This record gives sequence, structure tokens and C-alpha cells, in this order.
Amino acid sequence: QVQLVESGGGLVQAGGSLRLSCATSGRTSSIYALGWFRQAPGKEREFVAAIRWRGVSTYYADSVKGRFTISRDNAKNTVYLQMNSLKAEDTAVYACAADLDQIGRTANSYEYWGQGTQVTVSS
Repeated sequence: QVQLVESGGGLVQAGGSLRLSCATSGRTSSIYALGWFRQAPGKEREFVAAIRWRGVSTYYADSVKGRFTISRDNAKNTVYLQMNSLKAEDTAVYACAADLDQIGRTANSYEYWGQGTQVTVSS
């Protein structure tokens, strides 16, 4: 099994920046890709970004391209989501997830999930 713990959420003004972290543990060698998803009140969970656990492939939702960057740390056990030029529409609970067999772009592709961290962007 894989455990995922997000951190770094909080309050930020529109136009500001925030960096989210996703610490992984357990059978991390089984991970194929890590993804970030977000869910705002009354809305469906939305794909944000994903990265291969090994390699350099990354994918982004159109809504965050050019503003968000997904990356890994040197230990290859933590994934980050650097969020710049934040907008009020980015307000949501952000969760990281592990995909064991592909670099999926939908929530159904992911097998393990973190608890989520709240990001609130004020206008």
C-alpha cells in the first residue's frame, strides 16, 4: 500500500503563490505516477496535474497551464505543486493521488489518495 499526506494549503490573495507538498510512504516503488486533483464546494473533482514517478513526463489541465508546476524532490518520495498567479477560481481542496499503472488524467485512474489540503484564494 501507499500512504500520501498533503501539506502547504492555506489562504492567499489573488495573484499570489503557494506550494503544496505530497509526502509518500509505504510501497512507493509501486507508483507509476502522482497526480493532483482539486474539488471545490458543489463541484466534481477535477484533474490538475500529474507527473511520472520516474522520468520527466508531466501533464496539466488547461485551466492551470503556465501557472502551476508539478515536480519531484531529490529523494523521489515527495511531489510538489507550485501554484503561481492564483485566482479565486483555484479555491478548492487539493489532494494528491498515486496511480499504479498509468499517468492518468481522471480520478478513477488513481488507486491511493491523500486526505487533501484546503487552498483558499481571496479576490
